[in-house]
Amino acid sequence: MLEVSKRILCIEDDRETATLIAEELIDRGFEVNIVYSGEAGLAAIFRDKPDLVLCDISMPGMSGFELLERLTALVPRFENMPFIFLTALADRDNELRGRRLGADDYVTKPIDFDVLEAIIRTRLSRSTRSAIWPGDVRLSGREVETLTWVARGKTSAEIAQILGTTKRTVDFHIDNARGKLGVANRTEAVMKAAQNRLIKP
Repeated sequence: MLEVSKRILCIEDDRETATLIAEELIDRGFEVNIVYSGEAGLAAIFRDKPDLVLCDISMPGMSGFELLERLTALVPRFENMPFIFLTALADRDNELRGRRLGADDYVTKPIDFDVLEAIIRTRLSRSTRSAIWPGDVRLSGREVETLTWVARGKTSAEIAQILGTTKRTVDFHIDNARGKLGVANRTEAVMKAAQNRLIKP
């Protein structure tokens, strides 16, 4: 069980939604700080690094996408801080954009708080493991190549055409890389490989 001291920063411009999120998460044992804009969120992260960030995407001024881009560009040391987007933008393109920017999860509104709690607890436990993740993991050249193309949004079939091989072979290399990285799916494999500079998307 996580300790109540786990601090969550909620960045949400709709004050009613932000209050609801805070109340729900406080009831579930978390400490929650609310800010109402991307600019205020960035300042709060710099001022007092939270254990995890929940961030709306569509905000006036600095959007959630822009906040994450700026955070990653300015301060690489925040790479392992779990970052979860909250949004009503449920289309695939926005989800892909968020994940390619390095977001750990993407939760659509209206929020199922049981699901959100499970995601938060999982991400917090994984961030702890990533801090002690061994740096001696080595991906083969083919594994690096296939994961790089996955990071660029290519399907296994498209990667097979690019590399002049079969889809089955591509999936084999992705699965091998996933196993070495200790993650559940190809999206997490790409994120972890990129965060640890094993690939350059």
